[in-house]
Amino acid sequence: MSSEHSHPHNPASATGQPAQAGPVAETSVRLAVPNEAEGIAEVQVAAWRRSYRGLLPNELLDQLEPEQFAAQWRQSLLSPGEARNRVLVALAGRHLVGFAALTPSDDPDADPGKDALVAEFCIHPDATRLGHGSRLLHAIVDTIQADRFERVTYWVNAKDDITRAFFTDAGWAPDGAFREMGENAETPVRIKQIRLHTAPTPTT
Repeated sequence: MSSEHSHPHNPASATGQPAQAGPVAETSVRLAVPNEAEGIAEVQVAAWRRSYRGLLPNELLDQLEPEQFAAQWRQSLLSPGEARNRVLVALAGRHLVGFAALTPSDDPDADPGKDALVAEFCIHPDATRLGHGSRLLHAIVDTIQADRFERVTYWVNAKDDITRAFFTDAGWAPDGAFREMGENAETPVRIKQIRLHTAPTPTT
């Protein structure tokens, strides 16, 4: 589950780290480090709670806690496995307000050598419409280009018109693929998703 407006707390506490002295960039995007796992998990939970409200049972969303995800994020940052598995974080000063997870695509019709997948794309609800999502999208395209992917895809909920418009306004487009997620013991509903894609401009 993921969304640009997509998991309520003050984003200033997202990293779980105390403020440090010295000048910092007002906004930035960079690769994540392991001690940011808790901040990534907090953003994910806050974003999911917003983007899946009305699609999944409220009690399921209310049960989500960052601790459920932080250990997995820490492990993936410490041992990413595939060299092109990357997590990018969007920062407001020193505060983590968004992230994106990139990986070679595992879609059945994809070529993992050429196709990348945005597995997660989350901006904290308190930090939307401030440019963090756009900066993160630009960084995604730059990263997949550096990693020599030819295309990158993202699955968006079919009813999430806001996120779909955000991506399409940035040049992404549906590629005709769709899928349904859910309907198991934990999520007794089906969520329809469509796949968006874009390709980096080749360098000369």
